[in-house]
Amino acid sequence: MRRALYIRLAAFLLGAGLAAAPLSALAFSRVKDLVEVEGIRDNMLVGYGLVVGLSGSGDSLKNAPFTQQSLQTMLERLGVNTRGTTMQTKNVAAVMVTASLPAFAAQGTRIDISVSALGDAKSLQGGTLLVTTLFGADGQIYAVGQGPVAIGGFTAGGDAASVTRGVPTSGRISNGAIVEREIGFSLASEHTLRLSLHNPDLTTASRIASAVNAYMGDAIAEATDPSTVRLNVPRNYPHGVMGLLTDVEQVKVDPDEAARVVIDEQSGVIVMGADVRISTVAIAQGNLTIRVTETPEASQPLPFSRTGTTEVLPRTQISIDDSKGNKIAVLHDGVSLQSLVDGLNALGVGPRDIISILQAIKAAGALQADIQVIG
Repeated sequence: MRRALYIRLAAFLLGAGLAAAPLSALAFSRVKDLVEVEGIRDNMLVGYGLVVGLSGSGDSLKNAPFTQQSLQTMLERLGVNTRGTTMQTKNVAAVMVTASLPAFAAQGTRIDISVSALGDAKSLQGGTLLVTTLFGADGQIYAVGQGPVAIGGFTAGGDAASVTRGVPTSGRISNGAIVEREIGFSLASEHTLRLSLHNPDLTTASRIASAVNAYMGDAIAEATDPSTVRLNVPRNYPHGVMGLLTDVEQVKVDPDEAARVVIDEQSGVIVMGADVRISTVAIAQGNLTIRVTETPEASQPLPFSRTGTTEVLPRTQISIDDSKGNKIAVLHDGVSLQSLVDGLNALGVGPRDIISILQAIKAAGALQADIQVIG
């Protein structure tokens, strides 16, 4: 009994210690999640092809002459001459095929490809992509794709109504392309590596260099600019460059970020960083709303009346809301993000009004953050 009590007491103290730990300790991230190794990246591929086997939902050849030309060229390669004939099939669609070639993808491996209609096809459901070559930015062929297209939507309709879910004119082929050419990059022979930050920041770059040097016990990392950390590969390091990157990627760093407020005016989305601060400011928000409602009524004469006529009598209701119940709120100097949000919520305003309030606070010089408007 006494041993079980000690175990429970130890567990309670451990849990209390974890709860009392500073929240900043939970913000540590691996170097692997903050940077990319220069030279190790994907490459974009693109190609043009035909999807066949559609159930009358393909391109109309009159509106998509490129589809007819491609179909005739393909048939000629197979020994079928269709020049000078009128083709009316709607079971074929011209498509653009895109893919991302991963770094170090070996010849013969398979990658996923995306297929998107180029003409006026209604749906790619049930279609099969014919052999399509995928080109890189240098004009070289790096992969060849083919296979049945899987779409995430559908369309159906009749003479009076139709329904569409998702985007039936684009789809995906899992493992639909085979890599034909490798992109050469000798990682093992490198003596200096450059780590590129996903979010360039002076403080974060310096912290990464300091954390790596502390872990390695030697000054092998140096922050050259806000977006780059140079890494010198030590001689005779176990397992070479691969071993060094494996160890460095697991180093924990507390990334820093600039105080920024991001506003999407189209959707009304507001994102504020944890370091956003404001000076002492008083905020009042109120809108004048005038609502006019028309409810006309029909006035009819008595039954069997020969002199009366039916008249429409207007009925208008006007209501005015000048937001008299709204109050002014005071936000004190140096308040945190939570206090700022609580103060704005206390005013009872919506996202659209919050956007205007934040911009007004910034114009008054009280918002210690950068406002970035997108959309």
